[in-house]
Amino acid sequence: MKTRTIRQNQAAVRGVRLTGNFTMKQVLVIRKDLKMGIGKMIVQSCHASIEASEESKKRDPRSWGVWREEGAKKVAVKVQSLEELLDIEKKCRNYHLPVALIVDRGLTQIPPNTPTALGIGPAAEIDVDKVTGRLKLL
Repeated sequence: MKTRTIRQNQAAVRGVRLTGNFTMKQVLVIRKDLKMGIGKMIVQSCHASIEASEESKKRDPRSWGVWREEGAKKVAVKVQSLEELLDIEKKCRNYHLPVALIVDRGLTQIPPNTPTALGIGPAAEIDVDKVTGRLKLL
């Protein structure tokens, strides 16, 4: 008997067929110029993921549900400056993509009110790639 993953079991219960083909994704954009520690980058990515996911769920619950059923694909990428991060945020808004800019409170490694990360989507992969397709993986 073949062992199934939890995701496969949950999908089977809901009648979803998992093919490995994704139509939806979320992208997390992290500023590398801040020289954050790995833990700090992970936490900022988590903030970005949650906030952008909540925005997406409010806008389009059906598409958000598809993303979850597909396995909630996420990709982490990097930028080298605040200007680059803000430019990507602006493009996301122009394309009407769900987006969340994360601004740190400054309690640990970096000064208060520092933009650290961006969460984009979940949204259609083809649309997200228009904005983030050229960015390097984190």
